[in-house]
Amino acid sequence: MADNKKNILTYEGLKALEDELQDLKVNRRHEVAEKIKEAREQGDLSENAEYDAAKDEQRDIEARIEEIEKILKNAEVVVEDDVDTKKINIGCKVTIKDLEFDEIMEFKIVGSTEANSLKGKISNESPVGKALIGAKKGQTVEVETQVGVLKYKIMEIQRSN
Repeated sequence: MADNKKNILTYEGLKALEDELQDLKVNRRHEVAEKIKEAREQGDLSENAEYDAAKDEQRDIEARIEEIEKILKNAEVVVEDDVDTKKINIGCKVTIKDLEFDEIMEFKIVGSTEANSLKGKISNESPVGKALIGAKKGQTVEVETQVGVLKYKIMEIQRSN
């Protein structure tokens, strides 16, 4: 079942989720409760847009809390200090060279829960991530994409912390 899937996280990712959960439970729940209270004080709830918006926000917050709790329940944390830098794995920071465009790129390999390409974090389950996992410095990997095969040379492997 998908619910039993291990959520691989770096310590940084675990901490971010725990902080978000804490904020949602302590601050955001209180804020939305105040909005609901204020909207109720305005009278008729059947045509009260503020009340409806606050209840929608409350639903969103509760859904996110449930989602984070589910992720954390099945979390497996990668101890980045123990990462083997001889080959690429989750928790590594990798410098690669795109052989077609002669461009140097740097990525952190993370679990799918943490992936954020805008922050240079790619999932071990993404096409590039899958191709890089297990590769060694100096090796060239090929990635099958919709636009064809991309080739990357591994320039450097480091611990990401």
